Amino acid sequence: MTDAVSALAKLREPFAANHISKLPKPTKAQTEAVRADFKKGVRCKDCGSWHHPDVVHLDYVGHAALTDRLLDTDPLWSWEPVAFRDGLPAFDQTGGLWIKLTVCGVTRLGYGHAASKQGVDPGAREKEVIGDALRNAAMRFGAALDLWHKGDLHGDDAADEKQDSGQSDRQKVERITPAQEIMLEDKMREAGVDPAKFLAPSDVSCARDLPAGHFAAAMKSLNDRITKQSKQQRQQSQSPSADLDDEIPY
Repeated sequence: MTDAVSALAKLREPFAANHISKLPKPTKAQTEAVRADFKKGVRCKDCGSWHHPDVVHLDYVGHAALTDRLLDTDPLWSWEPVAFRDGLPAFDQTGGLWIKLTVCGVTRLGYGHAASKQGVDPGAREKEVIGDALRNAAMRFGAALDLWHKGDLHGDDAADEKQDSGQSDRQKVERITPAQEIMLEDKMREAGVDPAKFLAPSDVSCARDLPAGHFAAAMKSLNDRITKQSKQQRQQSQSPSADLDDEIPY
């Protein structure tokens, strides 16, 4: 067990700058502006995509860089779908996929999802979902955890002490399960919402603190938002350019 813990520690090592990519996250208004007038976009020097000049970028680790880290940690690492259907990986009703990632003999769950796109090669979405699931599962081992977290993962003791007074009250309320936490985090990312703002009505700032009784309503709200966004996209007279996609490439 000690050897496995030591080996897994490598997954938590920070990624080099050349292993970190940039993902553009345009607002709805920015995307519509470029769709209406292609000349309002620019060829981004950070990510290489064509998008609005004021788009915010998020740091992420791509499939190849993550695979390299997994191989360095455990050359025998593996992943498998949680379930199969007719001999193939069982995707859920929204097109997402639950997987098991095993590294150094330790197995943890992960969930991947990717929006459907027009004009992509057959199988491209499935590969994108697998890449997203691997990143999600690897994050449970600590891989690129600092890139997933918007705040300071290692705040000073004073900040921790300041939060201690409310800790006992929060613990009295039943919280969502780890599996529900993963589902909620991924659904918020798919819907493109700010987690802190979305969770504010529940008086929490992160998914793991959400009261269990609020989970169903939160998921319904996110699914409704995603459905509305999909309808709006279908109503666009012009198909969106591939350069305007903001999903992480597999």
